Amino acid sequence: MGNFIEWYEFGVYGYFATIIAARFFTPEGGSEVEALVRTYASFALAFFFRPVGAALFGRLGDRIGRRPVLILVIALMTGATTLIGALPTYSQVGALAPWLLTFLRVLQGLSAGGEFGGAVSLMTEFAPPGRRGLYGAWQSFTVALGLLGGAGVAALLASVLSEGQLGDWGWRLPFLLTLPLGLGALWLRLRLDETPAFREEHEAERPPVRRVVGAIALGAGRIMGWAAAGYTFLVVLPSYLQSTLHASFRQALIATVLANLGFAASILPAGLLSDRVGRRPVILTGALLVAVLSVPLLNLLQSGGTSNAAKGVAVFAAGAVVGLMAGPGPAMLAELFPTNVRYTGLGLAYALSNAVFSGCAGLIITKTVERTGNVDIPAYYAAVTCAVSVLALAKSPGRKAG
Repeated sequence: MGNFIEWYEFGVYGYFATIIAARFFTPEGGSEVEALVRTYASFALAFFFRPVGAALFGRLGDRIGRRPVLILVIALMTGATTLIGALPTYSQVGALAPWLLTFLRVLQGLSAGGEFGGAVSLMTEFAPPGRRGLYGAWQSFTVALGLLGGAGVAALLASVLSEGQLGDWGWRLPFLLTLPLGLGALWLRLRLDETPAFREEHEAERPPVRRVVGAIALGAGRIMGWAAAGYTFLVVLPSYLQSTLHASFRQALIATVLANLGFAASILPAGLLSDRVGRRPVILTGALLVAVLSVPLLNLLQSGGTSNAAKGVAVFAAGAVVGLMAGPGPAMLAELFPTNVRYTGLGLAYALSNAVFSGCAGLIITKTVERTGNVDIPAYYAAVTCAVSVLALAKSPGRKAG
């Protein structure tokens, strides 16, 4: 539930990026493209606070337990997200508006940084022997559900409201909806037990800092492609289709829903498969497919002669390939670290990779396309990062975690 809310909100922010840009980052006479760049800069800033949250909450979670810290981070995320829906816009309070929005994005980044490490630790530490891949995959599956939930709400509002209503007040509703969702998640977390592994092993001797740092760097490299390709295909795609390929808001959302459906469909099977054949072969397959197919896929979307059905299949397949990396990814990260540094270690690996390669995806792609005029930039971005992940996956992690 907590992970769903986190990614629901990040998805909504991405889907409504053009509207948020107009309401918070466009003073009179300002450029729409520059406003979109500033919107993505705020988006990126929240991601750069994820490692801070991962370190802060991770250290707490490794010392006092997974349960109390997961309760704290869901309360912080719910409050910050709900307040975004109540913020005054630029036309109401001037330059204060983007600063207020950015402050709330920072709070979201901190809480999101503490979410992943704790939730994955909890899932994998409760997993029966030989089932960590499947249990960890549920964390990625709720990413897909959150993004789909955000896209579904955005699509529904775009269908029932006029463009004027959506821009004036309709965009606020998805953020305000977080309040009842968050209260439900908080109630569930208050009923959680602490994991047996934490109770038994959190007082054990901690590994050398150098080994932990090395595992964090290796983990971040291995999921770099997942982070970059995931945000490129699943979140940045709507704004790219609108601003670069001149698709309508509804067309862009339909494409995003299809991509996220493909993502959701492959995650749990990929996690289950990784329990049978290993994490690296499954993740490696996904990274190689993205590296090879990104440019042809984007060219297919750009072609005016391609049918809508073919484009729909293409974006569904793109999401499914990302799911091959996302399914085994959480368990792979968890297995790089022993129990008493797992919350901190896997949280930092995930947060650092996402800060650079997810949080900056919209900013890098939008600005580079604007400066170069090259509409293939999103494909190059996904392909290159996945190629680097392939190299990281080829490296052995050394000693296995318990």
